[in-house]
Amino acid sequence: MGWFRRIRILLDSIKFEHSVFALPFAFAGAVLGARGFPAPLQCFWILVAMVGARNSAMAFNRLVDETYDARNPRTRDRALPRGLIRKRFLKEFIIVSSAVFIFSALMLNRLAFILSPVALAWVLFYSYTKRFTFLSHLILGFSYTIAPVGAYLAVTGEIRRLPLLLGLGAMFWVAGFDILYACLDFDFDRRTGLHSIPRYLGIKNALRVSILFHLVALGFFVLTGISGGMGPVYFGGVALVFSLLFVEHAVLSPKDLSKINFSFFTLNGVISVIFFLATLFDILRG
Repeated sequence: MGWFRRIRILLDSIKFEHSVFALPFAFAGAVLGARGFPAPLQCFWILVAMVGARNSAMAFNRLVDETYDARNPRTRDRALPRGLIRKRFLKEFIIVSSAVFIFSALMLNRLAFILSPVALAWVLFYSYTKRFTFLSHLILGFSYTIAPVGAYLAVTGEIRRLPLLLGLGAMFWVAGFDILYACLDFDFDRRTGLHSIPRYLGIKNALRVSILFHLVALGFFVLTGISGGMGPVYFGGVALVFSLLFVEHAVLSPKDLSKINFSFFTLNGVISVIFFLATLFDILRG
């Protein structure tokens, strides 16, 4: 198989297009740090760093979860279980992606470079957490905290309260929709001993926890706006995010998860973009 075809299959396997979840929050953090558009070169290296970190984390997840993916009806058609790509190629991709992330951090500033191995270790560590804790959803969410905090750090060279509030909002937002997605593996998790909130609390209560997490996320988004002195455009965007989250939960029920892909992929992709645009336009307006 040609190298380019293997890359295409791999990018499809790690759902490269779902970078839309984290990238807007990263750039929201950068915009808050710069109080406007960051320098073009900073934007470029933030983008490269985010892509490198996410590709490394997702490819690592596919590698360490291969045996589970092969047994799960939902995931057994992924590239690695089907033998469409080799483990060696996946490992090489992880090494290159990790190096790209760390080099990009170096290009941003010294503190970003120093902290980059810690951030990378955390996003890789997540892949093991389903084996021993039902808090894996929050651990994944914390990985997304790194995006706005890291981008703010890349622009300003420091970490402050404002990006931490935004990062906590992103954390509970991601944990909330990860719980929704985990409902699809409820039976598989029980059979194999993997840990998740749906497995322990049941689907009905897991949906309630997801709602709670999303309310907490909205609270942190509001606190971000207050702490950052944001105006009506930003808070209007948060209100729209609330509306979309309401729809996300309204179309699901314990007896009908058929619209989970619409809730998980479509609505959350729209939410992240709306949040970034509201942040950007509010700052530019001021």
